[in-house]
Amino acid sequence: MRPARKPYPIYENVRLTDAGTEGQSIGKYNDLVVFATGGVPGDLVDIQIHKKKKNYAEGKVVAVKEPSAKRSTPFCSHFGVCGGCKWQHMDYQWQLYYKQKQVEDNLKRIGKLELPPISPIIGSEQTEFYRNKLEFTFSSKKWLTAEEMGNKEEITRNGLGFHIPKLFDKVLDIDQCYLQAEPSNSIREALRNFALDQHLTFYDIREHHGLLRNLIIRTTQTGQVMVIVCFGEKDEAGIQKVMQFLQQTFPRISSLMYIVNLKLNDSTSDQEVILFANQDHLLEEMEGLKFRISPKSFYQTNSEQAYVLYKVAREFAGLTGNEVVYDLYTGTGTIANFVAKQAKKVVGIEYVADAIADAKVNSEINGIENTHFFAGDMKDVLTAEFVAAHGQPQVVITDPPRMGMHPSVVQRLLEMNPEKIVYVSCNPSTQARDLELLAGNYAIAKVQPVDMFPQTHHVENVVLLTRIN
Repeated sequence: MRPARKPYPIYENVRLTDAGTEGQSIGKYNDLVVFATGGVPGDLVDIQIHKKKKNYAEGKVVAVKEPSAKRSTPFCSHFGVCGGCKWQHMDYQWQLYYKQKQVEDNLKRIGKLELPPISPIIGSEQTEFYRNKLEFTFSSKKWLTAEEMGNKEEITRNGLGFHIPKLFDKVLDIDQCYLQAEPSNSIREALRNFALDQHLTFYDIREHHGLLRNLIIRTTQTGQVMVIVCFGEKDEAGIQKVMQFLQQTFPRISSLMYIVNLKLNDSTSDQEVILFANQDHLLEEMEGLKFRISPKSFYQTNSEQAYVLYKVAREFAGLTGNEVVYDLYTGTGTIANFVAKQAKKVVGIEYVADAIADAKVNSEINGIENTHFFAGDMKDVLTAEFVAAHGQPQVVITDPPRMGMHPSVVQRLLEMNPEKIVYVSCNPSTQARDLELLAGNYAIAKVQPVDMFPQTHHVENVVLLTRIN
């Protein structure tokens, strides 16, 4: 017989004093550092511990004895269960404070870097409904809330929403989400209700069957809407029923598509996207430029703040019209096209071939003729031969994914030895690691944090590096 599990201990009267990089708050219990979800710096709390190591413990706030003055009232009914918007209970100005602190701490502690004064973080005017892309998951075994478990009436286990943190097979059914503006909520609600009424099957993540698998909604500031439904079975009659419903119910959808994904994982980068109605892309606008966004293309998910971020990058680049610029991890060429008028030539490199196709179209539709785009793995494309063929850059702009740059890419930057490097990052810790590798040859001239994701702990940061002659 398996021994009974020991009850999780509760640490009482812990004063939270700081915010962690993963969205927790930090306090001390005796001499042990404790990371807690559900708290705000300044709170006096009780914490139920679920993980304990020699030097730290992790847990969840189960009681707030004295609330912090930094607290605010969460506006979403799903707060605390849904994995998003973890800082919704913290006043926005304090969110900005801790994001700025996160940037400074990472650059100093991880990178051990000499820094100029860090510019005050640029906050987002919109703190709700700011995302232009959301992906929802259908599940035949949705997460039951405490209220639902206490309800004796039979309830459906089919749901459409977001994954519960650290539980790949549990999905929280979402009623109202404050991340994306209408018609996002209306489309999700209508499709879920239609599927329930029509007795369509929701996907079973463990058993890998069910018709409805994922729903992706993208929007633009110009009012366009893209909807992609991912199906887990090749049921043509069911697929047609769903797609016709969406087309008839939401005529404003400008790009209606679907994917049949029979794989064991949700990744669709290698799947065919089938156009059902209207156009196969969206068009976003920024400073008079048009940007084509295809279903698989990356585009910054906060459009308004993306414009702020790109203006910072352009200002840091300080272009005069005579420079060859390399834009690494160019995506759909947004930054490359955004700075092209101030450069002699811009060379963009990106792993996703579909994104590069969009980047080329973006240059074409904007009448930009001095950009050149190439698809492939950065560490394989950016070789000495490539640089010799396409020109020695005076300025490099790099905007890598969260994992940062591959060491061979950092080494290539050192060998190219541009006058300036503008490093745009969505992860200050990996940015600090890469900057430390560049520190012998480059000095940090400017640092500008930008908040792209209000109500979360995530922060973007732009660093200007100048060559040490």
